[in-house]
Amino acid sequence: MKRICLFPGTFDPVTLGHTDIIERALPLFDKLYIGLGRNVNKVPMFSEQQRLEWLREIYKDEPKIGVLAYDGLTVACCKDVGADFILRGIRYVNDFEYEKAIADMNRSLKDNVETIFLTTLPKYTSIASTLIRDVLRNNGDVSEFLPDVVKKSIFGKTKKRLAHRVS
Repeated sequence: MKRICLFPGTFDPVTLGHTDIIERALPLFDKLYIGLGRNVNKVPMFSEQQRLEWLREIYKDEPKIGVLAYDGLTVACCKDVGADFILRGIRYVNDFEYEKAIADMNRSLKDNVETIFLTTLPKYTSIASTLIRDVLRNNGDVSEFLPDVVKKSIFGKTKKRLAHRVS
């Protein structure tokens, strides 16, 4: 039996915190799908296409990783890809409380799906996409928190925005 896992999220943008969890989870699974969940309650800063491109580029040489976008329930996506595991990253205790409630609901909806929690390395605990977006909106430098592919893409756009504001 293959161990197939789904790592759901918005990845807006993809951070080193995300890649840390993904890379440490790889040895645990035969296949790891990174699922970009479409959430009607969230307005992303970066397009779905851009986020999928980043993930595909970062993991282009890793055959165990698949990248997809999905609508609806995460457990429905698990069923679609044959995943019995959901991967979630935990930074702080309050992350665990929130994620445990979601894990309990997912398990009640599909009883053979287990949620696996990995804690981030200490150097990544302060990295959250929400904070990254806030710093970007205010023209701050977040380069130390982003994979190279994402960094190159964002900084080109950020410089254009900065130049536009100055003129």
